[in-house]
Amino acid sequence: MEDVQTIVSFLETVHPYDSLPRDELARVAGCFSRREIAAGETIYRHGERLTGLYLVKRGGVEILEPSGDVISVLGPRNSFGERGLMRDGRAATTAQSTSEGVLLMLPADEFRHLFAASPAFERFFTRRRTQGYRASDLTTQKVADLMARKPVTCGPADTIRAAAMKMRDAGVSSLGVVEGHAFLGIVTTRDMTNKVVATGLDPATPVAEVMTRDPIALSPEALGSDILHVMLERRIGHLPVVEEGRLVGMITQTDLTRFQAVSSAQLVRDAATAESLDELKAVTGRIPKLLVQLVAGHNSHEVVTRLITDISDTVTRRLLTLAEAELGPPPVAYCWCACGSQGRQEQTGVSDQDNCLILSDKTLPADAPYFSALAAFVSDGLDACGYVYCPGEMMATNPRWRQPLAVWRQYFLGWIDRPDPMAQMLSSVMFDLRPIGGDESLFHELQADTLGMAAKNSIFVAHMIANSLKHMPPLGLIRGFATIRSGEHKNHIDLKHNGVVPVIDLGRVYALIGELGAVNTRARLQAAENAGVISVSGARDLIEAYDMIAQIRLENQARLIRSGRAPDNFLAPSDLSDFERSHLRDAFVVVRTMQSALGSARGART
Repeated sequence: MEDVQTIVSFLETVHPYDSLPRDELARVAGCFSRREIAAGETIYRHGERLTGLYLVKRGGVEILEPSGDVISVLGPRNSFGERGLMRDGRAATTAQSTSEGVLLMLPADEFRHLFAASPAFERFFTRRRTQGYRASDLTTQKVADLMARKPVTCGPADTIRAAAMKMRDAGVSSLGVVEGHAFLGIVTTRDMTNKVVATGLDPATPVAEVMTRDPIALSPEALGSDILHVMLERRIGHLPVVEEGRLVGMITQTDLTRFQAVSSAQLVRDAATAESLDELKAVTGRIPKLLVQLVAGHNSHEVVTRLITDISDTVTRRLLTLAEAELGPPPVAYCWCACGSQGRQEQTGVSDQDNCLILSDKTLPADAPYFSALAAFVSDGLDACGYVYCPGEMMATNPRWRQPLAVWRQYFLGWIDRPDPMAQMLSSVMFDLRPIGGDESLFHELQADTLGMAAKNSIFVAHMIANSLKHMPPLGLIRGFATIRSGEHKNHIDLKHNGVVPVIDLGRVYALIGELGAVNTRARLQAAENAGVISVSGARDLIEAYDMIAQIRLENQARLIRSGRAPDNFLAPSDLSDFERSHLRDAFVVVRTMQSALGSARGART
C-alpha cells in the first residue's frame, strides 16, 4: 500500500480530486491500491469486469479498441476505465502499459460513491453539458459577452480635437483614456458638449483636462444586472470594463439595446417581412451576434444550430416569394430542398449553401427558363446574405440538380445500383435533403421510394459504411491530438471535418440501415437507439461525445466573433483547459470506437 500522505500529495495535483475537501481527500487517498506494471503488461482486456478506476502515477499506458488499434496514449495524472464502470462494469477497451510504471486503483464502489456525492467528480467523468433552451436574459449574461468590440482609446496628452475626430471616425460615443497599459479615465461626447462647446474651451486643450478620472468600472466577470444597476443608479451611459488595471472593453446603453433586440424570433420575423435583398442582408448580418448571445446563454448546440437554421430557412422562403413576385407564378409545382448543414438543421456561424429543386413530372421543356431564373434569384440572394455558393456547385442553379421527380428517382436508383465513389459522395449529400419551400409532397414521395431501396441493397450499404469512415477523429499518440502540420491552421484541429463530420456520417449510415426518416444528426442517433440499430450504451456514449465536440466548436466560433474575427472551424488545443482537452480527447475516442464497430464484421451493431 502506497503511503497515504504520498497519495494525497499526488491527488492534489489531479483534477477532480483537487476539488475535494481536505478530509475527504485524505479518506479517498486511503482507498487507493498501488500496482506496479512492467512494459507491455496488459492491465485489462476488452469485456473483462473492471475492479476499479485506474490513475497513472508513473509510466505510460496505451488504450486499444477491440480491433487492436491504438486510440490513446496516457501518461501521469490520466485516468482510464471510467467508460466501462459507468456502463455495465465491463471494459469498453483494452489497456496495456507502454513502459514500466505505477498505477493507482480506486475501487469501483468508491468511484460510484464519489460520482454520486461530488458534483465536480460527476461533471468530470460525464462531460455533462447544460441542455435545453434558455431565453437570452440580459441580467444573467457576463459583461465579457456583452462587449460589442475592443475599446477605442486615446492618451491623456491628446488634444480634445484629436479625441473628437477619433470618436467620429470610429463611430463611438466615448474613448478610454490610457497611458501605457494603465487605464486613467473616460471621455464622452457628453463631455465634449458640456465641458468644451458650452464653455468655449480651446479644442487644443489636452483630454486630461475634461476626462472623468477613475470612473466606476466593472470586471469582465460581472453580470448584466450589475450594468443595469450601475447605469440606473449613477445615471450614466458608458461603463468601462477593466481587468487588472487594463481597459478591455466599454459597455454603453446602445450595447444593451442591441443585445435585447437580437433574438432568433425577431430575426425570423424581420426576414419574413423583408421587402428587399438589402433588408434580408441586414437580418443575416445580425446572426454572429445572435450566435454569441446564445452560446453565452449556455444553450445546447442543437438549440443554437436549430435557431440559426430557422433564420436561413425563413430567408430562403422569403427569397422564393420575392422571386415569384418578380417572375410570376410557377408553371408547375416545385419543391426547394436544402441539403448539407441546412438540411440537417445544424448551421453554425460558417455556412455555404447546398440546395436543389424537385420539379413536378408535369414540367415541360418550355418551363426550364422560369426555374433557371428562380434558382439564380434565390441562390444569388443567399450568397449576398452570407451563404456563399457551394464550391462543388451542389445548387439549384446547376441544371443537374434542378430536375423533375422522375429524374431524381433515377438519380438515386443509379447511385444505389452502382455505388462508385462519386455515387457515395452524392448520396451522402442527398440523404440529408429537407424541404424548405414549395410543394413538400414531391420530396416525401422521393424519400419514401429511396430509403427503402437503399436499405435493402447490402452492397450500397457497405459502400456507404466505408465512405463514412474516411473522416477520422484527430487522435494523436503523443500529445493526444493529431493537429494540422502546416499552413494557416498549423497546430490546430478541424472541428468540422475531423470533429462533427465523423459523427454526422455515422448518423447517416444508421438512418439508412434503419430506414429512419430523421435528417438531424442527434435525432438520427436517438432514432437509431430506439430502433435497435445501435445499442443503448453505444448510442448514449456517441451522443455525449457529439454534444461535447459540437459545443466546443460553437464556443470557439463565439470566441472568434467576440475578438472581432470571422468564425471558422479550427481550434488550437492549447486554447483549452486541461479539463477540456482531456474530455475532448475522450469524446474523439468514443467516435473512433463507434467507427471501428461499424466497420467491423458486426456491421452497425455495437
